[in-house]
Amino acid sequence: MKKEEIFEQIKGKVIVSCQALPSEPLYVEEKSIMYLMARAAKQAGSPAIRTSSIRDVVAIKEETGLPVIGLVKVNYEGFESYITPTMKEVDDLVAVNTDIIAFDCTNLKRGDGKTTSEFITEVRTKYPDAILMADISTYEEGVNAWKLGMDMVGTTMSGYTPFSPKTEGPDLELVRRLSETVDVPVIGEGRIHYPEQAVEVLNAGAFAVVVGGAITRPLEIAARFIQAVEKR
Repeated sequence: MKKEEIFEQIKGKVIVSCQALPSEPLYVEEKSIMYLMARAAKQAGSPAIRTSSIRDVVAIKEETGLPVIGLVKVNYEGFESYITPTMKEVDDLVAVNTDIIAFDCTNLKRGDGKTTSEFITEVRTKYPDAILMADISTYEEGVNAWKLGMDMVGTTMSGYTPFSPKTEGPDLELVRRLSETVDVPVIGEGRIHYPEQAVEVLNAGAFAVVVGGAITRPLEIAARFIQAVEKR
């Protein structure tokens, strides 16, 4: 699908994030099962899926036919960033026809000596036609990514870097400020635990919202209920 078609499809909608890391209960070494989560998300009406790892991108695209926001989470020595941190991961995502490639555009330390701006420019230069999503944590990072040619800006990392506020819910102020400044879609993501919060994010100006843990991480969901009851 062309960028304009994808944007029209996701506008004002909930994109479901279907991810399972090796440390999580739904991760199966032998075979991806995230396509089942993606199947449920599609049936519920999600217009696109966000997922991590090459195998999950492939499995989910085959299962759903929906546009996929793909990323690869990996920890390299010297890197604080872990979402698609190097060109290797970008190359791998391009090779499997990932519709939108998401990567860390925060000011977290990079072990290769490059600045975030240099890496964004390198990716955009190598893949001028790719649809790129910036995962950022602050207003300044979002504006910088936009100016460097990123197609979408997501508040994914707000609250997960030393220079962003720690909030229990989504960072509505960041969504609001970015939406008033940049002329590309602002994707609200991060700590959206309840349907009402997704509505609040859209009302704050987000183009679309991404919800993951509240839908597709049963350990997190179960723990939220159990902890609430134990505190009563």
